[in-house]
Amino acid sequence: MRPVCTLAEALADEVLVLDGGLAHQLEAQGCDLRDELWSARLLVDGPEQIGAAHTAYVRAGARVLITGSYQATFEGFARRGVGRAEAARLLARSVELARAAAEGAAQPVWVAGSVGPYGAMLADGSEYRGRYGLGVRELERFHRPRIEALAAGGPDVLALETVPDAVEAEALLWAAEGCGVPVWLSYTIEGERTRAGQGLTEAFGLVAGNDQVIAVGVNCCAPDDAARAVRIATEATGKPVVVYPNSGEEWDAGARSWSGGGSFDPERMRDWPAAGARLIGGCCRVGPDRIAALAAAMPAAPRRPPG
Repeated sequence: MRPVCTLAEALADEVLVLDGGLAHQLEAQGCDLRDELWSARLLVDGPEQIGAAHTAYVRAGARVLITGSYQATFEGFARRGVGRAEAARLLARSVELARAAAEGAAQPVWVAGSVGPYGAMLADGSEYRGRYGLGVRELERFHRPRIEALAAGGPDVLALETVPDAVEAEALLWAAEGCGVPVWLSYTIEGERTRAGQGLTEAFGLVAGNDQVIAVGVNCCAPDDAARAVRIATEATGKPVVVYPNSGEEWDAGARSWSGGGSFDPERMRDWPAAGARLIGGCCRVGPDRIAALAAAMPAAPRRPPG
């Protein structure tokens, strides 16, 4: 169902459940994502798989779908022989696929255009380190073309997500200025710092006074770190908080596999709205079953933070 109000308006009255890990669901559907383009490869040769993954999350109760454009960049597509015009069309396709899945929902579903960090394009794990050696203006020039292409596709919001470094966050905010679409900004963190080492109060403070930013928070991090970050983001900005952690398992880059037990607990996440969270979902290794449990656990009305 297409929403009749903006996402910002909805956040004033509701706690909205996000989807989970798109790649996780694609792999569950049998897709091979061993490729530098990762899930974005399927925008080229398997769009029906992306649509099916979005639909699985809608059926689980997700009210916001994040597009399959996290690793989709003009540079990445160019390495595969895809020209700029076709790459722009593929970025718009990512929005179309999510929108089509949302149309069949019983409740309004919003679409967030995913804008991954520079490190995602490098496909070497550097989105979990930051500190690329590039300045704000260089990163802005990298991000602006695909932000413009995604915005032209008509999402309800742009998800500036898995940002490891406050330097890149500043670049993303500059790149999104004037695109005509609201944004949320979410960092990937460890403890109470960005992956590049900046304190979260400082990092969240970048959005102060920026009305284009309708939510700020964290994703692709441990659930326990996410819980602390909700409080910090609320205190630092007063804006609605977006939070979608990983399952709690750990990625072994050498073995290229996940290990450890999960700590993604929807019952514990029931308290996050009281601290300021308004957009709550999952990231890596969080599938439709856990999103369904999260949707069932969320309060029917928002619990506003004290004061």
